[in-house]
Amino acid sequence: MQFKLDILAFGAHPDDVELSASGTILKHIALGKTVAIVDLTQGELGSRGTIETRYQEASDAAEIMGIIYRHNLKMEDGFLENTKENLLKIVEQIRLLQPEIVFANATEDRHPDHAKGSKLVSEACFLAGLTKIETSYNGIPQEAYRPKAVYHYIQDRYIKPDFVVDVTDFYEQKMQSILAYKTQFFNPDQEGPTTPISGQDFLDFLSGRMAEMGRAIGVRYAEGFTVERTIGVTDIFTLK
Repeated sequence: MQFKLDILAFGAHPDDVELSASGTILKHIALGKTVAIVDLTQGELGSRGTIETRYQEASDAAEIMGIIYRHNLKMEDGFLENTKENLLKIVEQIRLLQPEIVFANATEDRHPDHAKGSKLVSEACFLAGLTKIETSYNGIPQEAYRPKAVYHYIQDRYIKPDFVVDVTDFYEQKMQSILAYKTQFFNPDQEGPTTPISGQDFLDFLSGRMAEMGRAIGVRYAEGFTVERTIGVTDIFTLK
């Protein structure tokens, strides 16, 4: 099995990608791009739901977005560490999927796994391009491969974006992908403890954040990203 993806989005937990980058993903899938998601942990420490419900919710969200591949690396939720073993797990996925662009967690955030996941993915993208690091998938040796760029989405804490993507036309579908996580987010019929993300106020916050990002470029909703290196444009008249 070998892919040649346009975008590979990593999330420390199932739902990270949906919350912060699904609008951008939906927009690019509509443009004909291929997208996959790799979750680093199973979100097993979440106060609501179970590992089993989280897998079903992640699958439902992927179907809503049109993701062609989703995989979970089963790293330890809450104790995500920068180890050789974890780095090589990510390297294997990068070499298998060969994405042009990688999305990664925010470089800093309220949940410590987010910044740790961000660093892990960034380092693995570099290591994946080193020919002397040997990996295999299903017993088949992999070739070195390095993505063209790594972009970090913005999560709970505000980070000034380096660029934003107009996702106005995909707002409703983005919210559907988020609400696929029925045990995690606002659902009057779902039992469980109250958490910082389980109320209607959190969904209002997400809409407000997208509106804030959109206002900067004169659109209703946008998602923001930070970059690791200077980005360039070929035509300044296409910039908003």
